[in-house]
Amino acid sequence: MRNTAAERALTIFQDGPLFFDTETTGLSNSAEIVEVGVVDAEGKTVMESLVRPRRRIPADAIALHGISNKMVREAPTWAEIWPEVQLLFQGRRVGIFNADFDLRMMRQSHRQHGLHWEEFGGSAFCVMKMYARFFGERLGIRNAKWQSLQNAGRQCGLTLPNSHRAVDDARLTCAIFRHMAGHSVSD
Repeated sequence: MRNTAAERALTIFQDGPLFFDTETTGLSNSAEIVEVGVVDAEGKTVMESLVRPRRRIPADAIALHGISNKMVREAPTWAEIWPEVQLLFQGRRVGIFNADFDLRMMRQSHRQHGLHWEEFGGSAFCVMKMYARFFGERLGIRNAKWQSLQNAGRQCGLTLPNSHRAVDDARLTCAIFRHMAGHSVSD
């Protein structure tokens, strides 16, 4: 499994993917995005923006990522920022650590802002699931155990933080992916 995951990562890496992360108002079915971060395959910031949600950010979410209601007061809404995100992703491969979660938050943010959900124009892939196969810790006979972003970074010997800020976490996702592809962060 490790070799297969490494080969797939190298193939995707050669296409120059982007890496995406969000911060949200929580985990529920009504949660929405409050920050987006996108980095390129070299870990350079391509996009970083706070996003003003329709509802207030709860205290427990603020305690996790540090994004306050005051910070997002003048930020663009999801409806305002979505065209830029969609254009950025057009025709690109986009790596996301726990893609299922971030894609769900994108759909929910669409719904909260009255937008019709359509695929975002790129091809999302889940770095968390790829890393689980790469790392190889077993969960049962057929499944690889998922690792947290922080644990995966530590297991790869990376010093980048899991800060719970979108661009930092996108950068850490990129570095983990580069590690799997056999490219160090400084390559």
